[in-house]
Amino acid sequence: MKIAIIGTAYPYRGGLAAFNERLANEFITQGHEVEIYTFTLQYPSFLFPGKTQYSDEPAPEKLKIYRKINSINFFNWIKTGREIRKKQPDVVIIKFWLPFMAPCLGTIARIIRRNKKTRVITILDNLIPHEKRIGDRILTSYFAKSVDGFVAMSHSVLTEIDIFDKQKPRIFSPHPLYDNFGEKVSRKDAIEKLELDKNTRYILFFGFIRNYKGLDLLLEAFSDKRFRQKNIQLLVAGEFYNNSEQYFALEKQLNLQGQIVWRTNFIPDSEVRFYFAAADIVVQPYKAATQSGVTQIAYHFEKPMLVTNVGGLAEIVPNGKVGYVVEPFAEAVADAMIDFFENNRLNDFTENSVKEKEKYSWGKITESIEKLLC
Repeated sequence: MKIAIIGTAYPYRGGLAAFNERLANEFITQGHEVEIYTFTLQYPSFLFPGKTQYSDEPAPEKLKIYRKINSINFFNWIKTGREIRKKQPDVVIIKFWLPFMAPCLGTIARIIRRNKKTRVITILDNLIPHEKRIGDRILTSYFAKSVDGFVAMSHSVLTEIDIFDKQKPRIFSPHPLYDNFGEKVSRKDAIEKLELDKNTRYILFFGFIRNYKGLDLLLEAFSDKRFRQKNIQLLVAGEFYNNSEQYFALEKQLNLQGQIVWRTNFIPDSEVRFYFAAADIVVQPYKAATQSGVTQIAYHFEKPMLVTNVGGLAEIVPNGKVGYVVEPFAEAVADAMIDFFENNRLNDFTENSVKEKEKYSWGKITESIEKLLC
């Protein structure tokens, strides 16, 4: 097939770019012809909460990536839609994650479909955002009406589709492994690379820091007195996407100074594996979620996990097998982490994750897309 993927890609950074590029590589491996259309302008600077939208890593090899789309320029949407329509791809795949993008992506999709050949499939991170704003549902409805089918990566999102469309085909396909961050490295090498203490055990919080991800909840859990009797530290690795001072104030209030390692610059792709190799367990104390790419990075590196019972996280992490599923309360998070260290769950959970991660190949999501086209 001729396939066009529309969404974030190099030179932009982050999980969305990693997903689209990895998906393109999977289709290429299967013998398809793939192009990616990404942004000349993704977010206006005043809307972007991080330090920079751009990667300083090398460009991915063997991918055709065209910077064509301006997210706020209506005339650009028409031009881009016509360009892709003229090429007549068999399928266009749009990764949808934010209502802000709905006018742009929905308009481009409508124009492409006028060629009466190209099918437009969307892969949904979520439909109802974790951080809600006025007009979200109107914008999302506009986008949902522009596509031919939906791939949901959690059952909660699959259910949400009915709010916007009850007729078009949809399929559940879990988020595949993020296996594009390199091979595993030893804990020893990771500790040396990150200049950590080899005698300390580490709990990893990884990824952009936003309110819904519950870092405050994790800090409260980590203030449990039982942790002070053990040589355990919290490793926070990711860029702040909201006010950092609230977390530093909470650190002080809970007397956690010296117990937390803050690495709050953006973590480049080439360094991700070191953080996971250094960690004993990856904790996602989210207050709201659909699915999470962090879970699939942890699976790739065969790391035990703790997730909260929100959205689709519990679908991916079997409780007591590869980690824990707990309610989003500090006491429940603390109890599970203490159980992990006191009862030496590391080896059992690691062995089980090796088997469990086989469910999440990229071939499964490409197969799901092909099913929607039948």
